[in-house]
Amino acid sequence: MKKNRSVFLLLILFLVSGLSLQAQFTEEEMTEFTKWEEYLQTAEIIKEEQPWKGRQAVTNPWEVTLEKDGVVRKAIWKDCEGRMKGYIENWKWEIAAYRLDRYLGLNMVPPTVEKSNKGKRGSCQLYLGVRSLKEQMDEKIKMPSYRVFHYNRAIYLHRAFDNLIANEDRHQENYRLTEDFRLILIDHSRSFRTSKKFTKDLIYDEHNRENPNFIMRELPRAFVEKLESLNSEILREIVGEYLTDEEIECVLTRRDLILEWLNKRIEKEGEDKVLY
Repeated sequence: MKKNRSVFLLLILFLVSGLSLQAQFTEEEMTEFTKWEEYLQTAEIIKEEQPWKGRQAVTNPWEVTLEKDGVVRKAIWKDCEGRMKGYIENWKWEIAAYRLDRYLGLNMVPPTVEKSNKGKRGSCQLYLGVRSLKEQMDEKIKMPSYRVFHYNRAIYLHRAFDNLIANEDRHQENYRLTEDFRLILIDHSRSFRTSKKFTKDLIYDEHNRENPNFIMRELPRAFVEKLESLNSEILREIVGEYLTDEEIECVLTRRDLILEWLNKRIEKEGEDKVLY
């Protein structure tokens, strides 16, 4: 354990921990993330459209087709900033969520970088997954029994992550699934809230407005240790200019709420039932 902590201290910020924490991206995929970040930043946009305009997407994101050195991929570009249809949205929070996901070792958010388009700054996220959770349910695609255990653990991790970043917009369209049912999280432009509503209570606990069973039922010990390691200085190094000082302090406040909730649950259920 002492050796693992020493290694952790040497892995400064944007490097991925060797421990995957049930990561949804494979080790091979994660080794390509730096390459994909550079690709997203430098590839040419050869086509763009807004297939979700006027539908469920408040921010009207662009689906862009990128090309570089013969490699063609799709990505989602956003430049939203400010109040839109009653919600505060910000493209910067997409990048902050990706960077924080990487630091925590969840590896559930696709590569996301800043990219200018039409003279505007915005976020650009690699488009991954073969279907949304809504599509899976609508098409009645059954998940193989051997994937259910790992899928459930991924769900608990996403709840912890959304609690931390105060993401109030997690719905069936912004869960993406790979062909082999790994969970990918997209759309974080409505996160990092600073109001009392999001610094006094967690989104996913026994008081969840949708279902009191939507809780962080069990989490990796290594993830909890990384939560404990966060402070203002580390967070600033992780997110750079993409979060304000107030937003960073609110992340730490929610971190404390998560740890407090976990400690209470451990007292009630036992550590081996809560942490693995």
